[in-house]
Amino acid sequence: MTQSLTLLGLESSCDDTAAAVVRGAPGAAQVLASVVEGQTGLHKEFGGVVPEIAARAHAERLDVCVKEALARAGLGFDALDGIAVTAGPGLIGGVVSGVMCAKGLAAGTGLPLIGVNHLAGHALTPRLTDGAAFPYLMLLVSGGHCQFLIARGPEEFTRLGGTIDDAPGEAFDKTARLLGLAQPGGPSVEAEAEQGAARRFAFPRPLLDRPGCDMSFSGLKTALLRTRDGVIADKGGLTRQDRADMCAGFQAAVVDVLAEKTRRALAAYLAESPAQPMLAVAGGVAANQPIRAALQAVCAEAGVGFTAPPLALCTDNAAMIAYAGLERMTLGKVDDMTLAARPRWPLDKSAAPMLGSGKKGAKA
Repeated sequence: MTQSLTLLGLESSCDDTAAAVVRGAPGAAQVLASVVEGQTGLHKEFGGVVPEIAARAHAERLDVCVKEALARAGLGFDALDGIAVTAGPGLIGGVVSGVMCAKGLAAGTGLPLIGVNHLAGHALTPRLTDGAAFPYLMLLVSGGHCQFLIARGPEEFTRLGGTIDDAPGEAFDKTARLLGLAQPGGPSVEAEAEQGAARRFAFPRPLLDRPGCDMSFSGLKTALLRTRDGVIADKGGLTRQDRADMCAGFQAAVVDVLAEKTRRALAAYLAESPAQPMLAVAGGVAANQPIRAALQAVCAEAGVGFTAPPLALCTDNAAMIAYAGLERMTLGKVDDMTLAARPRWPLDKSAAPMLGSGKKGAKA
């Protein structure tokens, strides 16, 4: 029987400062405490995340989050078996803040230090929430990332495809800004789209005419900008119905692209005859109900299980980092004080580097 471990996790790769405590074994762990402090208020006036501001806020709040997480878990450092920390990829200033904090805690307590790939944290979350068995297909879809991965083991991933430019979450945020909606853009655009007619405006479905699982969302943003400007030129402004129809058309295009690319990724995954086929979806965009419904329908067609972790564990958090660290530590993988922060860190080391870099962090 695998030994139960208790790990503290730290996350600071973008604009969420987080600490968490997780206890258990691979595929059978529980979150004892999870603390996440967002920075939306700090960046609001700039229209996006400012790396320098984010890094300073992480440095100021990480120790506070650690103290709060331990208090909620009712544990001291003496009850821990290790300290896991996001070592990349992400905004390098924030990643450095987290790594330095973790090193200080490890040096002061004598606990093992485990560096974790932020994307591995997301990719392994279905193991934490659902005890998912390897191999499973993972769609990570957020403000900074979008890629299909076959998770074969805690450190073994095969990338089937991903965005070649912008992530869908970034496209939702940009759409919201172009149309005067509140940030974060995902919920705002989704709510507005409920009142709109998706077929009024013709938006492209990028890369559907090409084979494979790669995606592109940059052109979709440009199409929306041109549509908006065309309506304003014709009418002298936008009505609320115009805005709702644009949101509905944009969202429908994203849904169609993700659904078709998921269909293709599932075909490649199922060709390997997995014993318990499953698609897991993580990232903030997974909270979008039309997207989730479309992905569930694709899975139902293919006879594949579907899971999406709770939203609190879909977006950036430290519980996923603690759990990924637990998986690594069980394999005997620990780091020392030479652990370095990395702005880029691909999960699939055999795949070609992905192009582009979203505003919410470097892609792998």
